[in-house]
Amino acid sequence: MPSTPESLLDLAPVIPVVTVESVAEAVPLARALVAGGLPVIELTLRTPVALDAVRAVAAEVPEIALGVGTVTTPRQAEEAAAAGASFLVSPGTTPRLLSAMLGTGLPFLPGTATVSEVLAVLEAGVSEMKLFPAEASGGAAYLRALSAPVPAARFCPTGGVTLASAPDYLALPNVGCVGGTWLTPRDAVESGDWARIEKLAAEAAALR
Repeated sequence: MPSTPESLLDLAPVIPVVTVESVAEAVPLARALVAGGLPVIELTLRTPVALDAVRAVAAEVPEIALGVGTVTTPRQAEEAAAAGASFLVSPGTTPRLLSAMLGTGLPFLPGTATVSEVLAVLEAGVSEMKLFPAEASGGAAYLRALSAPVPAARFCPTGGVTLASAPDYLALPNVGCVGGTWLTPRDAVESGDWARIEKLAAEAAALR
């Protein structure tokens, strides 16, 4: 596993949020992201092959910080850790899920969308979290409003973020990085256009 900074939010300006339909596409996709300057990936648990893809990337692309996202149950947290995840990401947070993610010993970004959820995560001793769905929850304006009453919270907003809107988020004092799906368009993945994904990764890496 690659060495990671103390903060997951400092790995890269953009964490690519990726859903794979086959194990075969996971490794070259991860390599393209690294080649473009983004040594981090969040592989979501949205398809039946997701955990096998995590195992493949962990084995064949050890230089990437391998996140597993869409973790919604304690069992998924345990399975992701066993498959080789470097960190975990959830779309939301319940007490049981938060406890399970803590129990893995891995760093993680618990999902939040409301001020009460942010406060609950802070009470558990976790100050870095995901805001999801970012755009639907109020976008950069919402996070700007949060910075005064809850300055201890630091976010990775995900959900509807684009290359064009990412700089607005990254300019905020309480945002460390954003999560984005635009870096791995499905048509590029299906056609094996890894050069295009590398180029998109390079554009995202240049945002910092």
